[in-house]
Amino acid sequence: MGDRAVTLRETYRAFNARHIDAALELMHPQVDWPNPWEGGRVVGHAAVREYWARQWAEIDPHVEPLDVYVRDDGRVAVEVQQVVRSLDGTILSDGRVTHVHTFVGDLVSRMDVEEAPGDESAPSSQS
Repeated sequence: MGDRAVTLRETYRAFNARHIDAALELMHPQVDWPNPWEGGRVVGHAAVREYWARQWAEIDPHVEPLDVYVRDDGRVAVEVQQVVRSLDGTILSDGRVTHVHTFVGDLVSRMDVEEAPGDESAPSSQS
């Protein structure tokens, strides 16, 4: 899991720094990404880029990985602390969620969002 954990930490670092290209380099060209902010899912680099651009024009999410582990089915789960602020800095939500990543080779091919263990009040992910 070492390489995948590094890949995921780099993905979060790039997302938080708003370096879209760096984040997308770590994802499969047809990555399947959740869009809980607007509903549904987006597929592919262009769609993820457009989704994040729309999101960042409205809110300022920051997602910090806390724990990374491999599940029995081979997917990699990342428990994150997610803080979402309005563009003026007001905190809109602050909680833990779990991002579950599927890989194809060394690239993230899908991400799903779950409530963090023991946190039934966790907000939906904005990443």
